Amino acid sequence: MSNTKMPSRREFLKSGTVAAAGLALAGGLNIARTAHAAESSELKIALIGCGGRGTGAAVNCLDSVENIKLIAVADAFADRAKGCAEELKKKYGAKIDLPEDRIFVGFDAYQKAIAAGADVILIATSPGFRPIHYAAAIAAGKHVFMEKPCCIDAPGFRTLLATNKIADEKNLKVVVGLQRRYQASYINGMKKIHDGAIGDLILCQAYWNGGEPWFRERKPEMTEMEFQMRNWYHFVWLCGDNICEQHVHNLDVCNWAKNGHPVEANGMGACVQRYKHRDPKKGSGQIYDSHFVEFTYEDGSKMYSQCRQIPNTWNSVTEMVFGTKGKSNCQSGGHNARNPYEQEHIALFDAIRKDEKHNDGHYGATSSFTAVLGRMANYSGQVVKWDEAAAKGPSEMPPKFAFDADPLAMPDKDGLYSIPVPGIYKAY
Repeated sequence: MSNTKMPSRREFLKSGTVAAAGLALAGGLNIARTAHAAESSELKIALIGCGGRGTGAAVNCLDSVENIKLIAVADAFADRAKGCAEELKKKYGAKIDLPEDRIFVGFDAYQKAIAAGADVILIATSPGFRPIHYAAAIAAGKHVFMEKPCCIDAPGFRTLLATNKIADEKNLKVVVGLQRRYQASYINGMKKIHDGAIGDLILCQAYWNGGEPWFRERKPEMTEMEFQMRNWYHFVWLCGDNICEQHVHNLDVCNWAKNGHPVEANGMGACVQRYKHRDPKKGSGQIYDSHFVEFTYEDGSKMYSQCRQIPNTWNSVTEMVFGTKGKSNCQSGGHNARNPYEQEHIALFDAIRKDEKHNDGHYGATSSFTAVLGRMANYSGQVVKWDEAAAKGPSEMPPKFAFDADPLAMPDKDGLYSIPVPGIYKAY
């Protein structure tokens, strides 16, 4: 396992994003060559983030797209990178070209994978790293598929906005793993809503209520950084809380129906079941297990949002919108020839090969920040305004990325983590 240091968030924002903007404006990259790599019959891909979703994204891409080859993989952990490489080699044979020197490990592995000669970068690391990795890929002139959520805090959101602008200027294609956007039933349902089938929208409801996520026990040899990264779902800087990592899908559907994003949020949430059963070996973390948010859009209409991860409670993963003429679950018939997880990759490579404009990064950013806004409101217990949160919201990321460095959230003497308390926690 590498202890190679990655630039801090501050260093990256100062040098990486600004430098990327400078390259785009100054023509420092051969834009024609990078943006139109599809002139070759074969496109090369690299994967950053080799966990379950990363490996799954690679499988979805390799299953659904012809004339592609995976030439590099990268992960902070050696076991993840090597395990993913072996699995894909066995499954896909000639579609995989992964010698040992293109299996990259460590916090700087993403930089090496981007520089390995691929045309398209698949980004599926823990969400906290998404803005950094996305900015680096776009700066290098690469087309991108990135998983959701696209950010977990306000500085990450601002990075996304800057990077999206550069991607548009370079004519790079970007797809985000909000796969409902590629599901025929949702596409048809949204067309009817936007065509006025249920009149003017006055209320949206979004739900992701389900069970508990996985947890990996602490091992004696683990540093605090490794423990948190192995359990990324349970730490705000890595996943953004379940309202970001999971519920972003439903929030995105409502934003899609509204053709916009909320301008403020207030709500409530708690860590109830997890707090009661907290055990540093079996499930300690810092995220809530339940959220309820009232979002307000610019026209005054509302979205009521629920997400919960508590066993033996009512489960629902749905959306509903209400208009002046009726209601809709945002779906209407339709059937995908390929499942939406594959269809999003087909769309990306079609856009590359046909040189059509395609950048999901814009709604990926706003829907991800919608989730962040809701979390900030629930943690603080205050009404939080979009513009203020985007401008003033703090970074959740550690000052340094290394396995011997400390994250911002550290355990107490009993191995437990502080949980945000409304009325005490400050949104910004």
